[in-house]
Amino acid sequence: MAITDTLTAPIVASLWEETASDLVTVEDFYALVEDGQKADLIDGVIYMASPDNYVSNDIGGFLYLLLRCFCEAMDVGIVVVSRFAFRLSDFNAPEPDVAYVSRDRQHLVHANGMDGGPDIAIEIVSRDSRHRDYFDKKQLYEKAGVPEYWIIDPLQRRAEFYRMLGGRYELVPLEQNSFFRSDALKGFWIDVEWLFADPLPKAMEKLRLILGGDRA
Repeated sequence: MAITDTLTAPIVASLWEETASDLVTVEDFYALVEDGQKADLIDGVIYMASPDNYVSNDIGGFLYLLLRCFCEAMDVGIVVVSRFAFRLSDFNAPEPDVAYVSRDRQHLVHANGMDGGPDIAIEIVSRDSRHRDYFDKKQLYEKAGVPEYWIIDPLQRRAEFYRMLGGRYELVPLEQNSFFRSDALKGFWIDVEWLFADPLPKAMEKLRLILGGDRA
């Protein structure tokens, strides 16, 4: 059984023995990974995540709050955080750090995750996830047709936003080298500088700017 474990997390031995293939299926993934443990299933391999550091956790919480409150105000869908899996195939079920699902696709969400990819997948880069976020997951989300993929990299203080065009991801240039405007979530925009401020700005103040359409 293929499991990459950065934490040496305990796995029940009997469950290992029940798996007939070296590749882990989505059903195996749900059985093997405990509820609350952050992990990704990529090409039949389970990647266990290290605990978030404070900066990554803070950025993730900030984005989640902005997106969730925006969606509630506009009644356009739901937002989920890590530990929520998206079944892209029998051997792929990534758990983005933050994800948006449009209202029209909410019927695909169930108790254990979602059948298919989100409308927006967001990954916050850590030292152990760098290759997966920039390469493996990017290819996975692209193949699954996820409309937007955001990579937020606190270590290098940069953000990349990819949009699906003609079946391939294209890097979206920032407006005035600072602002990104989402196409998958109409009306939502963000100033990248907010994400790397220390301390982070107050989410509700920035939400009012977003809802008002102002960029300041």
